[in-house]
Amino acid sequence: MSIRIASRRRAKALLTAAFPGAEIIDVTSKAPEPWVRFSPFYPHGGIPVPFSDGVTSQSVEGIWQALKVFQDFDVDPAKLGVTTMKGLKRTVRRYGPVRGHRTGLDGDRLLPYETARRRIYLPAYRWILEHRLADLVEQLRTKDDLVLLDYTTNGDVTDPTTPLSHAALIQLHIEGRWPTEDGPEASGIPSRRTP
Repeated sequence: MSIRIASRRRAKALLTAAFPGAEIIDVTSKAPEPWVRFSPFYPHGGIPVPFSDGVTSQSVEGIWQALKVFQDFDVDPAKLGVTTMKGLKRTVRRYGPVRGHRTGLDGDRLLPYETARRRIYLPAYRWILEHRLADLVEQLRTKDDLVLLDYTTNGDVTDPTTPLSHAALIQLHIEGRWPTEDGPEASGIPSRRTP
């Protein structure tokens, strides 16, 4: 089978012309059922939060945003409970520079960006692929020529210039090329907790 990733922002006619004969499936938060379930924002529920024994999240994005630490704002556990797919983002514009991602809600270390991708985002997204979306993953495997649409097409965990594409992660999962979830430890990054 052939899997490619393309931008959801491209016009449908251009996508059809660029990928003749391919089945084009949107996997973003704007996608129809059942494909919207691949969105990191989708509230599957029960997703284990890395480094936080017994704590779960409604969505993968909830985990990523909850563990993000800013210059003057620490973790936000409320993001773990969001079920509306809205109000999840915590941005630099609002909270200031990001210092890293905390190793769990009560962790004493901050992980730099690439390490956080590997040790927080990848395990959480792989968990939903294996535990919540296995049937849909198998449906995708049956396609001969497939194009997955996402807002970003970056499948390189080491490239911090663009957000990571979950569509690319789906491709890597199906092709058996999942990125390593090991990452350099966060030694040297002080963890200043706000009171």
